[in-house]
Amino acid sequence: MRLDAVIFDLDGTLVDTELLWADAMRLYLSSRQCDCPRNTLLQIVFGRSWTDIYRDVTSRFPVLAATPVHVMAEALRDVYLRLRSQSENVIIHSSAALLKTLSQEFPVIIVSGSPHADVEEAVRLLEATAQVRFVLGAEDYTPGKPAPAGFLLGARRLGVAPANCLVFEDSHAGVTAAKAAGMWCIALDRDSAHPQDLSAADWVLPDLSAFSVEAFRRRITSLG
Repeated sequence: MRLDAVIFDLDGTLVDTELLWADAMRLYLSSRQCDCPRNTLLQIVFGRSWTDIYRDVTSRFPVLAATPVHVMAEALRDVYLRLRSQSENVIIHSSAALLKTLSQEFPVIIVSGSPHADVEEAVRLLEATAQVRFVLGAEDYTPGKPAPAGFLLGARRLGVAPANCLVFEDSHAGVTAAKAAGMWCIALDRDSAHPQDLSAADWVLPDLSAFSVEAFRRRITSLG
């Protein structure tokens, strides 16, 4: 197995924020008299790009269709940041530590479904600006996960073959996208996370502190 680059998802993989985003969306919708059950919002939000989320929300609530995508994103971000300020540290420290360790040997990028500005802000929160080559957010590629477009664009910009990329994800949509891109994929399945079907991943771990390149290579070899 040859490894030339590492790609991290953001929400749910590096930062524990997907539930916060879902709650922010619920509050945003409620403020506009567009109530939606939390479980439904989890299905809409988890692992998916902001572009796709916006399309689904405006389809479900046509009254919001007159709100431009960037305007809704800014309003939602304000709600999210308020919720985040009330939460404990959202950084998933073992994942952030692994990103920094791997960046010493491989180019590391982040491919997220969140708006580009939010991904860049999260990189600063992680204090990983020096370790992350570049980020791709929802505006940078289409279609979003579970399509492989974002991962393929990341590999192309790095100048590496998709088959030599390793992706870290936490959602069914993300794992599906990584495998459709022809990449290796590690899935993070934390006890506190919203349940996802991660069975298509090459390895599922409850914490990324258990990951090492050597252990992964041994696993791939043992599976034949």
